[in-house]
Amino acid sequence: MILASFVVILIIFLGVGLASARKATGERKDYYMAGQTVSPWLAGLSAVATNNSGYLFIGVIGYGYATGLSAVWLMFGWIVGDFIGSTFIHRKLRTATGVTNEASFASVLSRWHGDDFAIWRRLAAIIMVVLLIVYGAAQITAGAKALEGVFEGFNWRIGAIGSAIIILAYSIAGGIRASIWTDAIQSVCMLVALFILFFVGVSWAGGFTSMLDQLRPLDDGTFLNLLPESDELLMTGALGFGLFVLGWLFAGFSVVGQPHIMVRFMALDDDKNMQRTRAWYYGFFVVFYILAAGLSLLARVYMPDAASIDVELALPRMAEALLPDILVGLILAGIFAATMSTADSVVLSCSAAITHDLVPQRLEQPWLLKTATASVTLLALALALLDNQSVFSLVIIAWSALAAAFAPLLTLYALNRRISETTAIFLMLLGIGITLVWRFGLSWQGGVYEGLPGIAIPIIIGWVLSRPATHAEIKASPAENPAE
Repeated sequence: MILASFVVILIIFLGVGLASARKATGERKDYYMAGQTVSPWLAGLSAVATNNSGYLFIGVIGYGYATGLSAVWLMFGWIVGDFIGSTFIHRKLRTATGVTNEASFASVLSRWHGDDFAIWRRLAAIIMVVLLIVYGAAQITAGAKALEGVFEGFNWRIGAIGSAIIILAYSIAGGIRASIWTDAIQSVCMLVALFILFFVGVSWAGGFTSMLDQLRPLDDGTFLNLLPESDELLMTGALGFGLFVLGWLFAGFSVVGQPHIMVRFMALDDDKNMQRTRAWYYGFFVVFYILAAGLSLLARVYMPDAASIDVELALPRMAEALLPDILVGLILAGIFAATMSTADSVVLSCSAAITHDLVPQRLEQPWLLKTATASVTLLALALALLDNQSVFSLVIIAWSALAAAFAPLLTLYALNRRISETTAIFLMLLGIGITLVWRFGLSWQGGVYEGLPGIAIPIIIGWVLSRPATHAEIKASPAENPAE
């Protein structure tokens, strides 16, 4: 029954994605931007599904299960940092996308002020393709291994292949529109799955107050402590705590450097609808994280011995024990949907980078666009099937490196600063270099998220090396004057 309900929900996802092909025109702007006709609710739900991949179901809940109440700072910082970036960047990016008539994230940035940073654009495309393919491979693997954790004897590689086939089918059929449509229904599936398990879990525990009472005997002096432990901080005291929270703010702000998420806002039907889009996006985002926090505490009540289980499987294990089979299938579909919603977005962002930024002459024919999508999907699947832990450890840095590569430049543009192509290249490479040294050279990422220095230092240096855009330049800028 678990498998049956899971398969039925996956068929629904596939059907929605394939149905989007009826509106496809085959043109590159339609394939990669849905013709910029996406309604606010669809753009918002798609963005939140893409952002909260398996990271929400597996990572956030597992982190909360292991660390306790202090995990709330991760959630607070992530949402607030994301929100700060959206207040001054998202609408300008959407406007610039429409005026430049470009179909990829890197191309819009390279032509922000009317110039063409061709060298920067190709370097950016290489960075995106490498990091996003690794990211996509990890998402395919995460969903498949969640199935292996529930179905005894199940070969996770079968799940990985099945996931790639579904993603390939609807991505080729409908492009970004298929991804957005399926993301929306996947968001609903994720929310319903979390709601059901949360309320069933609270009822099992005897109510919320009873759940807290059952947690107290399990507290080792740190689990119910709202402040993070000293070993999580780069330094002790208020300064260390402040840097810890500020680091997570930058983790949320890092969203503006993620091409596969920002393309949802770029595909919006009208930049005047950005506020409505953000309302859908943050409404679901906040509810997701509140439920994730509650479920991480419930999981600790139900499975008090953290040393005896894989914390990343806390959610499916609890679902399997507390819910009827048909609802366990829904939970698994929610987890699988979360990973697929990110994987399909990554595949299409990679495809856009290859066909419009990397090759010497842009590829415009529909069959070439779809061939690129298929090639990226197969490459991500092949990488996933290798199950090479050294490869998948790179996904830890992928989010941070993408943010450090693109968030500083986008921030400077949104603040009406003009820079040269040489400076843009320098800032991109500097951000990535700082991020890598912070994590792998200094090992300070536990106390302060590496995106903080990786983003902040290039912004500061970029501000010094750039100049304010003149009034005439601002008026003529694609991000400022959509009438041009």
